[in-house]
Amino acid sequence: MKITLIVVGKTTLAEVKSVCEEYHKRINRYLKFEETVIDNSSIRFNDADKVKEREGELILKRISATDFLILLDEKGKEFNSEQYAAYVENLMLQSHKNICFVIGGAYGFSKEVYARANAKLCLSRMTFSHQIIRILFAEQLYRAFTIIRKEPYHHQ
Repeated sequence: MKITLIVVGKTTLAEVKSVCEEYHKRINRYLKFEETVIDNSSIRFNDADKVKEREGELILKRISATDFLILLDEKGKEFNSEQYAAYVENLMLQSHKNICFVIGGAYGFSKEVYARANAKLCLSRMTFSHQIIRILFAEQLYRAFTIIRKEPYHHQ
């Protein structure tokens, strides 16, 4: 099994890259994990719907028909860390070959991406920059694996 994080937009902060890389290394101890960055810097529309449509096309090009697609979305299901670990463990038991989590662009997702999604997950009701959400996602995925394995990282 593999988990892929698809993110729309490049990160510009070296500190964010560094922290993400550290958590990616930690996650790779448990299973294959990779991050795919969609460069949206050339998308220049004054219309948010057109931006979402073009970004959606780019997202869908990176998803195979068999991938389990989870959107990180403010209207998604919320979990605490233990519940999220149970959710991840359940996904692993379902024998998905690839689970794709997606962080969308500034305007969210297109109708087509929502239609393709298998699930939506909300990391917080607060709004975070796309830079910070990468770190939050990676840390919580790593935390989930330590909870599943009963390793001493998460304290209740």
